[in-house]
Amino acid sequence: MNYIFGPVRSRRLGFSLGVDLIPYKICSLDCPYCQLGRTTVKTIERSPYGDADAIIAELSQVLQEKQKIDYITLSGSGEPTLSSHLGAVIRRIKEITDIPVAVLTNGTLLHLSEVREEVSAADLVVPSLDAVSAEIFQKVNRPHPLVTVQQLLAGLEQFRKMFGGQLWLEIMLLKGVNDSAEEIEKIKKAIAPIAFDRVQLNTPVRPAWDGSIMPLSSAELDGIRERIGAPCEVIAGTRKRQRGATSDIEERIVRVIQRRPLNLPDIADVLGMPPALVSKHLA
Repeated sequence: MNYIFGPVRSRRLGFSLGVDLIPYKICSLDCPYCQLGRTTVKTIERSPYGDADAIIAELSQVLQEKQKIDYITLSGSGEPTLSSHLGAVIRRIKEITDIPVAVLTNGTLLHLSEVREEVSAADLVVPSLDAVSAEIFQKVNRPHPLVTVQQLLAGLEQFRKMFGGQLWLEIMLLKGVNDSAEEIEKIKKAIAPIAFDRVQLNTPVRPAWDGSIMPLSSAELDGIRERIGAPCEVIAGTRKRQRGATSDIEERIVRVIQRRPLNLPDIADVLGMPPALVSKHLA
C-alpha cells in the first residue's frame, strides 16, 4: 500500500483508515510539536500529488477485507489540502462506500474558495488553531511566510457558513508557549462566531522533534476547558482500549510506523491490540 494505512485506533474517530495524499513531509507549517518530524518542503502551492486511481484501487482492496472502519480519514504525511486531487478523491470515496469521510487539516488553505468547495464534500472536517496572537502563532506553528493567522481565521469563518457537516476544532497546547490566560481568552473570542460542533484540547503526548516542547498536565487542560466553556473537551490521553483485527499484524505494524515514530504502548493503542501480542510480533 502506497496511500492507505490502518485502520488504526484514533482517540477521536474510533477505527480510522488513513488516506495519505501528500509525500513526506510537505506542509504549509513546521510545527515544533509534530511527531512526524520537521517539514522538508514548506509550501502553500497546491499540486497533483499522488494518483487518484491508485488511491481508490488500494482503498477498494482494503474495503473488501471487511475490517471495522469508523472513518476514512484524509491526513497522513503532510497537509492534505495541498493536493489538487483532494476533491476528486473524496467524491470517488463516496461513490464506493457509505463510511463517513474525515479530513484533518491545519486550515491554512481554507481561505481559498476551491479548497473550501472540495473539503465540503467530507462528512467531518477537523482543522486546527493553536494561537491567535501573531507572535505566538509564529512560535507554535512556524508557518510559510505568506500564511497569517488572520487569513486562517477568515477561512474557518467562510467554511463554516457553507459546510453542513461536523466541524471540530483542535487546539494543540504547549506549556509556556500558547497556554497563557491572555492567549486562551483571545482564542475563545476568535472562535466564538464560528460555532464549531466541538472544540478539542490536545497536548503533545509523544516526543516532538523539538525537544524543548513540553505538554500540559491534565489539571491544566481541565482549567482551560472550563475557561473556554462548551462545547470544549479534552482529548489528550483519552484513548480507550479496543481490540482491533489481528490478521496481518506485522504488515499493519509496519504500515503505521512508516508514517510516524511509535513505541510499543503506542502501537498497541492505535491498533487496538494487547501489548503482549504486539511485543511478540515486534520481536
